[in-house]
Amino acid sequence: MRDWVEFYDCPHSIYVSERHKDVHYRDIAAQIVAFVPAPGARVLDHGCGAAIHADKVAAVAAQLFLCDAAPSVRATITARFAGNGKIRAVSPEVVECMADGSLDLIVANSVVQYLTRDTLTALLALWRRLLAPNGVLIVADVIPPEVGVASDALALIRYAAAHGFLIAALAGLIRTAASSYRRLQLTLSKARYSEVEFLKLLRDAGFAAERLPRNMEHNQARMTFRAR
Repeated sequence: MRDWVEFYDCPHSIYVSERHKDVHYRDIAAQIVAFVPAPGARVLDHGCGAAIHADKVAAVAAQLFLCDAAPSVRATITARFAGNGKIRAVSPEVVECMADGSLDLIVANSVVQYLTRDTLTALLALWRRLLAPNGVLIVADVIPPEVGVASDALALIRYAAAHGFLIAALAGLIRTAASSYRRLQLTLSKARYSEVEFLKLLRDAGFAAERLPRNMEHNQARMTFRAR
């Protein structure tokens, strides 16, 4: 595979079971709900993945845009939420054409690690343009330089034990070691940033930023930032 978009556009085994997938997206939806500022908010989940519980976010917002670069992911989202007028699946190209100040909340969870620094810098400028004057940007699951595969595996095991899919997680870790995901990791490597470095990137892009006490994802070795 050439890149991460191609990987996520094909069937993959990132989630070790349907239980894992359901718990993951339910937790993420609950986290996003907590950031929605008001019932009239316009929200963008940039790099949303399957977002199978996005209806929970849409229930507390006026409009929810779900952006993913993989066409098959967007098609699945469109079919899943066809009856929900608040939810719209969009491509990155559509997001680029949105009006200035048209969004109240932008969430980018588990996205930064797949981007080059130049692409991230361009996205930060785009997100700043799209946010309303009182809007908020949440960038989550940023990987520090010292966090590696062992930390990720341990975090998954703990998460699985707490949510009833431990055996599936152990089997999934074995499968992943020999999977296209692991081979792509070795080829492309994920971007990593220290807290100081990432705060500087946000401030250089024109944001007032802070690191939040907890990461949105289950792996608390990774970081979440809020920017205004």
